Amino acid sequence: MAERATLEELVRLQGERVRGLKQQKASAEQIEEEVAKLLKLKAQLGPDEGKQKFVLKTPKGTRDYSPRQMAIREKVFDVIISCFKRHGAEVIDTPVFELKETLTGKYGEDSKLIYDLKDQGGELLSLRYDLTVPFARYLAMNKLTNIKRYHIAKVYRRDNPAMTRGRYREFYQCDFDIAGQFDPMIPDAECLKIMCEILSSLQIGDFLVKVNDRRILDGMFAICGVPDSKFRTICSSVDKLDKVSWEEVKNEMVGEKGLTPEVADHIGDYVQQHGGVSLVEQLLQDPKLSQNKQALEGLEDLKLLFEYLTLFGIADKISFDLSLARGLDYYTGVIYEAVLLQTPVRPGEEPLGVGSVAAGGRYDGLVGMFDPKGRKVPCVGLSIGVERIFSIVEQRLEAELLYKKNPKLLNQLQYCEEAGIPLVAIIGEQELKDGVIKLRSVASREEVDVRREDLVEEIKRRTSPALCIC
Repeated sequence: MAERATLEELVRLQGERVRGLKQQKASAEQIEEEVAKLLKLKAQLGPDEGKQKFVLKTPKGTRDYSPRQMAIREKVFDVIISCFKRHGAEVIDTPVFELKETLTGKYGEDSKLIYDLKDQGGELLSLRYDLTVPFARYLAMNKLTNIKRYHIAKVYRRDNPAMTRGRYREFYQCDFDIAGQFDPMIPDAECLKIMCEILSSLQIGDFLVKVNDRRILDGMFAICGVPDSKFRTICSSVDKLDKVSWEEVKNEMVGEKGLTPEVADHIGDYVQQHGGVSLVEQLLQDPKLSQNKQALEGLEDLKLLFEYLTLFGIADKISFDLSLARGLDYYTGVIYEAVLLQTPVRPGEEPLGVGSVAAGGRYDGLVGMFDPKGRKVPCVGLSIGVERIFSIVEQRLEAELLYKKNPKLLNQLQYCEEAGIPLVAIIGEQELKDGVIKLRSVASREEVDVRREDLVEEIKRRTSPALCIC
């Protein structure tokens, strides 16, 4: 037993050495040599017959939730569900897996991320990728032509997870959809209203909702000279503009997808534009775009949409953004995506988008794909990205200390900027002498002396969200 314990300790130490070399990015030869030593030690150790070893971890891209985390999730769900119900939605549920053929061909290039299951009893099945396609199947199967529904459930994507940013392989979606024939743009405006209501109620920071229309995109591609067969794949490239530069997107279009540089540049002239209803009116006068029937229909609908958004009091939260593409194949009209904005570090700077927290759009043709007679049911909906919201709320509830004996003020202020902490209370010798506390705004760097008895009220005043009528 003593000999085995010695060997186990040697295996542990050698394992640590290998991991250390990998972290230090040592040469492949050196790592290979040390791995060979580790394997040799393990071979000497042999199997431990009386003990079964388990790897204690959750699968990649998944996580457990503690009671405290579940309490946060329940509060977020309560806000979302109460808003859905306030707008008249009923709840449904569907199976966690669908027939593979139900999901095939609905997600464009993202179809490769669908989890396929082994054949069990003669049916080829896949885990659901989202809640929209199962909803369309549900409508067709039950011959429904009119419903306002919400659905909160887990979906699965064989994606590269980035769990610190709320990106998982198993995660919740919170969907709201309106199915049925209504006057143009009224259901679309209601979906955007709901999105604004929820994001404002959750108090996770300032946000902007980007809006576009797939018909405008398709019309733009047509007049720029993109072949019909490449519309969807070029759409996927354009959709990356919120993450990478135009030059990188152009290189992908030309180098990987076969467009000429001239066609790509023509696309670039359009997709780098964003604004409000004035941009819609400007493009309605565009000599080429306004002559394309699809693009013209999309622009006229967007103009009407902005009228409703103004009546709802949320037009200031909406930006018409020609780079928004939403890669999913089933979208047919208006598309939208909400992003959180990072407070500018210096006055006058543009706020930066720090990640999508909600998205959606119109998909009028999806139900018809499942209906035996091809009957269409117009649909529009939205999905709240709750995993990212959970991550933000959790981070904001963490109380932190800087573990240094004599931390420099500049380092502490830099940390506050990086962590998104809005206010800093500074108490030095002079403040103690004067009986005040210096309150510093991290974003504007403005400092003000506040009497101690007024500090709580001043902090509340500065951190309370502005009144939002959306």
